[in-house]
Amino acid sequence: MSLDITFLGTGSAYPSPMRGASALVLRREGQCWLFDCGEGTQTQLMRSHLRAARITKIFITHLHGDHFFGLPGLLCTLSLQSSPDTSRRPVDIYGPLGLRSFLRRSLELSHSQLLFPYAVHELVPTRDQCPDGEFKDFSGLDRDEEAPQGPLGQVLHLDPGEDSYLLLEDEQLVLRAFRLFHRIPSFGFVLQEKPRPGKLDVQKLKDLG
Repeated sequence: MSLDITFLGTGSAYPSPMRGASALVLRREGQCWLFDCGEGTQTQLMRSHLRAARITKIFITHLHGDHFFGLPGLLCTLSLQSSPDTSRRPVDIYGPLGLRSFLRRSLELSHSQLLFPYAVHELVPTRDQCPDGEFKDFSGLDRDEEAPQGPLGQVLHLDPGEDSYLLLEDEQLVLRAFRLFHRIPSFGFVLQEKPRPGKLDVQKLKDLG
């Protein structure tokens, strides 16, 4: 399995002409996974050797603007570069509780209609992840409104036994989120490659004794 990481932005608070806000891309098996999407991420993508159309998963660490304000714009640009395809798999977006409502409102208020499906998988924080005065319960957002059509995604809770959130698993890797302790609920992501059996030339080993 080949893995390649490109840093698109390492700045905080706001982007600058020479340094983008938080964003990095992990390339894996021809796909691009984007971690955080600060303002200017799509511009940084255009300057890089990466193809934004290959982004299949997006992971948002926390809901401070310098980590996700670029997300609605990036999705709209990807849509402008797409053609309608009902068979296309959704772009999976993982992030803290409240992210789904933010995206829905942003796209709705800007009259933006994406030509591809997306699903937001929300991580439910625990109250001890930030100071009491900063904790906000977003679990009731949009509760009384008609749900939009299309895949909504999952609501993921902490697995106490693993002290983490299982996001995905396949034959090659396991991807988990874990709690970070910041001014607001935050999450880190761990990609763990599974053990792979080696390939041995048994006859050559025997010949060499």
